[in-house]
Amino acid sequence: MAILKSYGVSLRESTLPFPRPNRPDNYKRRNVKWRSPQAAVIPNFHLPMRSFEVKNRTSAEDIKSLRLITAIKTPYLPDGRFDLEAYDDLVNTQIENGAEGVIVGGTTGEGQLMSWDEHIMLIGHTVNCFGGSIKVIGNTGSNSTREAIHATEQGFAVGMHAALHINPYYGKTSLEGLVSHFDSVLPMGPTIIYNVPSRTGQDIPPRVINTVAQSPNLAGVKECVGNDRIEQYTGNGIVVWSGNDDQCHDARWSHGATGVISVTSNLVPGLMRELMFGGKNPSLNAKLLPLIDWLFQEPNPIGLNTALAQLGVVRPVFRLPYVPLPLAKRVEFVNLVKEIGRENFVGEKGVQVIDDDDFILVGRY
Repeated sequence: MAILKSYGVSLRESTLPFPRPNRPDNYKRRNVKWRSPQAAVIPNFHLPMRSFEVKNRTSAEDIKSLRLITAIKTPYLPDGRFDLEAYDDLVNTQIENGAEGVIVGGTTGEGQLMSWDEHIMLIGHTVNCFGGSIKVIGNTGSNSTREAIHATEQGFAVGMHAALHINPYYGKTSLEGLVSHFDSVLPMGPTIIYNVPSRTGQDIPPRVINTVAQSPNLAGVKECVGNDRIEQYTGNGIVVWSGNDDQCHDARWSHGATGVISVTSNLVPGLMRELMFGGKNPSLNAKLLPLIDWLFQEPNPIGLNTALAQLGVVRPVFRLPYVPLPLAKRVEFVNLVKEIGRENFVGEKGVQVIDDDDFILVGRY
């Protein structure tokens, strides 16, 4: 006890007193010019990885070889929560039909309608269940660099193999700002940059890509501008995936694209694999074009959500603001399935025309 008392006394004696208002020297302090402290900036500092994350880390070279990557759909329960049982069936079907990677929480997977907690949970769930069989690429991009950094740190922490990054949309920045944005996330791991001006309102020009391509972590570009741009990159040794299903056959076989990041492969993964692996096949491409045109007559993922519900592989639940295609378009889809062959589509149930009243639209979840 005596030791404790003496320790307490020494603490009190060593404690500096707070300045008191009635002391003369306190007023002298007020006359000293105040200077702003320098911010402690540590460039490219990110959360440290645990040992097993370093051991299991995927290189950018592993991502560059992927030919068929599916932008996987996120299905829902009637209350709007994730339907993980249906989701697992969708991912497993992709693996069985030869897809080599999945984009989790992309535009097709409605990452824009998820909280970041939901987003990272779904990435981690996909890695834990399927990471040994397929590459998991998490969409951790944002128009806020701070959010993109934080989400990407979390995504790699839960085991994703690569990140997908969009350029800052709506609140657009300069070309120098684009480079700084991408340079902030590239050090964390393998990265695919996604250029889709129709959604972001801003093109990522070759000047930016050529600059950030100096990073060894740039796996490549998902390019939606067109095949001329794709050929421009591939001619300089930059890996590119077509972001347009209707152009991916020519991109792959005539313009040097490595493959496609596809929406249509959610429905016909086997046929899309054949399109990417089997050599030039204009007849198969022509066979798929009516389906692709149908899928994109309204903004993605409206057509895909409608189609998967009609095939019976997901519940007919939509998170608003997405709503199903009108009845006439649903009838068209049934006819397309019959023309292409039901056996080529995912699921085992017969395709059906769903009534308007059978769809569930969820605004709060």
